[in-house]
Amino acid sequence: MSRRLPFLLGADPASPFPPASQALTEPDGLLALGGDLSPQRLLNAYRGGIFPWFSKGQPLLWWSPDPRMVFATDAVRLSSRFRRALRHSDWIVRADTAFDQVIAACAAAPRPGQDGTWITWEMQQAYCQLHALGHAHSVEVFDGQALVGGIYGVAIGRMFFGESMFSGASGGSKVAIAMLAMTLQEWGWPLIDAQLHNPHLDFLGARMLPRERFLRRIAPLVESPGQPGLWTEAFGERQASLLAQATGPA
Repeated sequence: MSRRLPFLLGADPASPFPPASQALTEPDGLLALGGDLSPQRLLNAYRGGIFPWFSKGQPLLWWSPDPRMVFATDAVRLSSRFRRALRHSDWIVRADTAFDQVIAACAAAPRPGQDGTWITWEMQQAYCQLHALGHAHSVEVFDGQALVGGIYGVAIGRMFFGESMFSGASGGSKVAIAMLAMTLQEWGWPLIDAQLHNPHLDFLGARMLPRERFLRRIAPLVESPGQPGLWTEAFGERQASLLAQATGPA
């Protein structure tokens, strides 16, 4: 029996992706290869529950794994001990004031079991372009002037597709994801896509959804009115200590 190959994308950035349900089971979720990282192609991919993930020297690879890891925005878990520590924190959280720094820090962050980064220079440039167009966003955690944590991703409608996060100081990424979730919950956004299973995300409250259910959940969200443009003003400047009083799983 011949092994099915991933779909080869056309040269036109508007050319459609195949349905995510056609992704391979081995390797899990590989759907297509080729194409480019143009804004139109990336936005079309995310709308269909698809994201790019490849290493230097590989062709562009597009994925939709089954199951899919997600956060409910009202269910990010911070330990009671960490919440108590945040009561005395002077950290400030902002959005879209240091996107380039966040994505560069995510690319430089060491990953257990990985040699190098999948956030190549080409990927960084593509998401910085999406940010300039108002589709990609960062949440940044500052200790004074120092960037100590952050997360970035893509927003379409009322759906946030997380890409990567980093800690420059202990707990920095936890504050970034928790404050992002708190803000999105206030805006009426129910989910954050976390893509692939990771024990750290498990600890923070993420859960796995079958791909079919994930796609059903995001379909109306990506068609809903969202929060276009920069998020700096709408997000505001928020004290990390707010998370000490937040309700939710401990």
